[in-house]
Amino acid sequence: MDKNNLTLATEFFLLGFQGSQGFRMFLFCLLLVVYLLTICGNLLIIVLVSTSRSLHTPMYFFISQLSITDILLSTVIVPNILYILPNNGGTITYVGCITQLCLFCASETSECFLLTVMSYDRYVAICNPLRYSSIMTSVYCVNLSIICWFLSFFTILANNLTTSLLKFGSSNIIDHFYCDLVPLLDIAISGTFFLESEIYILSPFIVIIPIIIIIISYINIIVTMLRIPSNRSRQKAFSTCSSHLIVVSVFYCTMLTVYVLPTRGHSLKSSKVLSLLYTVFTPFINPIIYSLRNREIMKALHETVHRHFTPD
Repeated sequence: MDKNNLTLATEFFLLGFQGSQGFRMFLFCLLLVVYLLTICGNLLIIVLVSTSRSLHTPMYFFISQLSITDILLSTVIVPNILYILPNNGGTITYVGCITQLCLFCASETSECFLLTVMSYDRYVAICNPLRYSSIMTSVYCVNLSIICWFLSFFTILANNLTTSLLKFGSSNIIDHFYCDLVPLLDIAISGTFFLESEIYILSPFIVIIPIIIIIISYINIIVTMLRIPSNRSRQKAFSTCSSHLIVVSVFYCTMLTVYVLPTRGHSLKSSKVLSLLYTVFTPFINPIIYSLRNREIMKALHETVHRHFTPD
């Protein structure tokens, strides 16, 4: 290995989406609008849950926590894309790259855990309704949320330790629009063993176990719903789970497509598009799913608008 390859990189060049200027400007405008709507939609849910007494329930508390993770994920990814798109690529410092990776992992980890806790909340509400209020108390919900955030920030610390062991040579070009694990491993010249070991150790804990818990929760929910004699009651029970089930399906399907399924058949462009759906559009559609399919949120929105913007 020559001396040039031993020169440690202090910054990286993100290629982003290569193409004509017209295509890049169209994508820039699209992502800017999506980002602004994502921030506004998730902030709206947080404000409604905080101010509307009718939404002071465990389900909506966890929805507001999910909105916080969506805002964090979008803010970590999208502004950097908006920076590199007009310039047909852009540089990011080593510290900035590692920081982006760690915050990205933390937001995704917290979303995995929160979606799992939300499935448990639906399980208790439908399968054990008489004890729901005594089990899902405010203190218990806050503690569950704190545990989710604590575990996600523990992931940040673990990522900081392992990514600091990566060494990069003169090839510092990342063919992606953000600093992700796979592109960094592709260009690292040493230190990959520890990060790959961490991935194999933490992946079951972060992804597989939550998926198993969600599946078991919904199996019990479906069995309980089938035992409900009234069609109206059965539809009401299903409506409380449908939004969460859609969000879980979109989140895990896109994530598993990007990271778990074999990538050899994927071109670089298709991998970037899948990552774009996973990191940018999923946080955008989450508040839409929860608001459009939820009468209580729409009712709280109408009451808030009427209270603050309707003259006496």
